[in-house]
Amino acid sequence: MSWVPRDCHAHTTFSDGELEPAELIARVRARGVRPSISDHATRDTTHGLTSIDMVRRYLDALDALHDEDLGRAAEFCWHDSLWRELPADVVRRFTHRLGSLHAIRLPDGSLLDMFGPDFPLGLTPDAYMDIHVAAVEHFAREMPADIWAHPTLLPVAIRGIPLEELWTEEREERAVAAIRGAGIAFEVSNRYRAHERFVRRAHDSGVRLSLGSDGHVATGVGDILWPLALARSVGARDEELYDPIVHGSRTMGAPQAASTAA
Repeated sequence: MSWVPRDCHAHTTFSDGELEPAELIARVRARGVRPSISDHATRDTTHGLTSIDMVRRYLDALDALHDEDLGRAAEFCWHDSLWRELPADVVRRFTHRLGSLHAIRLPDGSLLDMFGPDFPLGLTPDAYMDIHVAAVEHFAREMPADIWAHPTLLPVAIRGIPLEELWTEEREERAVAAIRGAGIAFEVSNRYRAHERFVRRAHDSGVRLSLGSDGHVATGVGDILWPLALARSVGARDEELYDPIVHGSRTMGAPQAASTAA
């Protein structure tokens, strides 16, 4: 069989997506892509899986589709506690888990939401980035995720600054070293697009790359053309790109290697 890419990150009506699971699967496969469903599982949301019982029902619904090639995932917020509370029998039902830094805890104990309009007075973008990278290192040490979702997601207030300036090479090195040591894949996201230097650094350091549309609407799910082109441009071979069905995962109890060796 010829290689087919997988979209490891997409959302349905179980969280903030517009498609039912079966509709998402059909749409993604129509693009020539293997599907995954990875809805938000966090209490820090109004549209998602906010309890262990809801996560169980979600997994029951995915299992009821009887699709052995479907990636059965969820996107967990590192700052939220739900991922810590899931029983082992629930965790093992996922093919993979995505970890997201949707909010960062600041030194004063407050949380800075990546989607909120506010930015603390007196905190410079440069000083913030030092806090952010330290949070990435903490996330990598602590959270048993298989994929670091949208690695370059930053607060709204500083998104106008070029990523190459905020993510200095030293900060990239620290982040890549952290996820490499933890065996976490680096998502090349179609929604929050990383700069080439960061993706190349991850690949060259032996971190496996993952493709993610982060699709929420019909036109977005399965759209991984840009991530795939970027991954190929930095030298990643197609068969190296992370697929939990092929490479295993920390979630299913068969740790994936941080190395890009197929």
